[in-house]
Amino acid sequence: MSKRLVVALSGGVGGAKLALGLSRVLPGNDLLVVANTGDDFEHLGLSISPDIDTLTYVLADIDNPVPGWGRRDETWSFMDSIGSLGGEDWFRLGDRDLALHVERTRRLRLGQTLSEVTADICRRLGIGARVVPMSDDRVRTQVRSDAGWIDFQDYFVRQQCRPIVHELAFDGVTLARPHPDIIAALRSGDVRAVIICPSNPFISVEPILAIPGMRDAIKASGAPVVAVSPIIGGRAVKGPTAKMMRELGLEASAAGVAARYGDLLDGYVVDHADADGVGNVSARVTIARTLMTSLHDREALARATLEAADALALQR
Repeated sequence: MSKRLVVALSGGVGGAKLALGLSRVLPGNDLLVVANTGDDFEHLGLSISPDIDTLTYVLADIDNPVPGWGRRDETWSFMDSIGSLGGEDWFRLGDRDLALHVERTRRLRLGQTLSEVTADICRRLGIGARVVPMSDDRVRTQVRSDAGWIDFQDYFVRQQCRPIVHELAFDGVTLARPHPDIIAALRSGDVRAVIICPSNPFISVEPILAIPGMRDAIKASGAPVVAVSPIIGGRAVKGPTAKMMRELGLEASAAGVAARYGDLLDGYVVDHADADGVGNVSARVTIARTLMTSLHDREALARATLEAADALALQR
């Protein structure tokens, strides 16, 4: 019997696009999306989980496709009122979006775990795939700039990624435990593929891989590990990936991302624009259209990535 379960590691916008494609070409029970929670933070007294929320909205088809985050048909009365009162309005929470944060915060304070809250919200929104936080333990990404260490959302949203990045750290990660459902899935013997979505390797994927036991569990699963490059033609489709790579002294290219993942990768999917620059990548390279501007693109890239994983599995 062929293996059926696909485990996808994802950050926000880019990862959510591929996660949506995977959810449309796989039965819901066959997809487990591991969501980065290093971006999580507390704001205006609320527990915010940006990557989980982006995945949730995209998979539920209620996302705002223009910025790639937040809810469709959003209104901003709350933020306008906060600003007029002199409150912190640098992190924009729409009125519809706000309801999710309020409800999550309420449930967490009652003692529910982040994964329990996420699973129930996904169920209520009709999402078939499982979206699981990388851990129920607190992990927070921090950035060391010229001004010292700052919280990730300060760097990413308040300062619009302007500071030069010298170093990244994941506060709390050494004490964090992978979510049990992720480990159980990886040990099930039923994993068809582990897919690393085209998310920022430093701030979206590496917090997941940094949790003690996660990388080893992925390797021990026996499944092909295939990453999709977030870089096309030397540029990031969304976010500061290329900028961060240059500032950290790394080659801002598809090959540079593959080198960052190292021997974890069995396969690597890159865009046609990067076909000539990945000759030294040790993983098996697949060339495909990786720019996802339509639903068809998302589904096509999902199929190409799964086909690459299946081809690797046949070689084992």
